[in-house]
Amino acid sequence: MSEKNKLLTIGQFAALHGINKKTLMWYDEIGLFKPAAINPENGYRCYNYHQSPILETILLLRELDVSLKEIQDFMKNRSAGSLKCLLDEKIAGLDLKIAHLQAVQTTLCAHRQNMDALLTMDLSEISVVEKDSRCLVTVDIDRDTSFEDEVELITAETEKYRLGRLHDAAYGSMISVSSLLDGRFDDYSKLFIEIPFLTYKSGLHVSPGGRYVRAFHKGDWDLIPRRYEAIFSFAEKHNLKLHGFSYEMGINETVADRMEDYIVQIEIPIEE
Repeated sequence: MSEKNKLLTIGQFAALHGINKKTLMWYDEIGLFKPAAINPENGYRCYNYHQSPILETILLLRELDVSLKEIQDFMKNRSAGSLKCLLDEKIAGLDLKIAHLQAVQTTLCAHRQNMDALLTMDLSEISVVEKDSRCLVTVDIDRDTSFEDEVELITAETEKYRLGRLHDAAYGSMISVSSLLDGRFDDYSKLFIEIPFLTYKSGLHVSPGGRYVRAFHKGDWDLIPRRYEAIFSFAEKHNLKLHGFSYEMGINETVADRMEDYIVQIEIPIEE
C-alpha cells in the first residue's frame, strides 16, 4: 500500500497542517470535514494524506474570512467553477483591504516625515523643492462659504471616494497666485483632498510636477500675507515665476493644541 494511503492519527494530521486537533474535532461535529475512518477499537478519528488539499482549501477560505455557512455550501457542491467564483469575490475584497492598508501606510509615512521635519526645520527658510504631479479631489469655495458648508462638502467627497476615515487622505486649501499678487489673501477658491494612489479621472485637479517654492507659516492666520510677501520677494530675487495655485496644508495638527502653534506648509509651482 502506498505511504500516502496510510492513516494518520488526528494529532498527526493536525500537526501536518499546523492546527489544533480540536479544530478537526469541531469540523467533524458540524459536518464540514469528516475523518477518513474511525478506529473501531478506540473510536479515534483517522485521516489520510489525500484529504490534505481539501482541508487546506477550508483553512484558506477561513483565513479569507469566508463564513462557515459559505464553506459548508461550497463543500456540498464542490467544483472548480464554484471555487473560482468564491475566490474571485474574496480576492476583490482582499484587494480593497490591501489598497486601504497601503493608503494608511502612506499616510503614516507622511506624518512621520512631517514630524521629522518639525524636529529639524527652520521655519524661516524658503526653499525650492521637486514634486511629482498629483491628482487631487477639489471642492469649490469662496469668501461666503461657511465652515459648516465646507465640512459638508468635504464629507460628501470622502463618501464618494469611500474613505473610511479622514486620516485616509490629506486635506488643504488652494488660492490662486493671481489673487495673491493682487493682494487678495483671503480669496481661497478650493479645498483639496489628496487620496493616496488616486489615478486621473475627469474632473480631478492635477497639480503639476516640477519645481515648487516651499515655505512655512506658524501662528496667527492674519499674518500669513507677510509670509506670502516674503515668498514673492524670494521668487523675484531668484528670478522665479510662480503660477497656478498655492497649496496650503497643515502639517502638525496632531501635536498642536494652540492656534499659535499651528504650522502651514505653503507650496507654489514654478513656471519653467
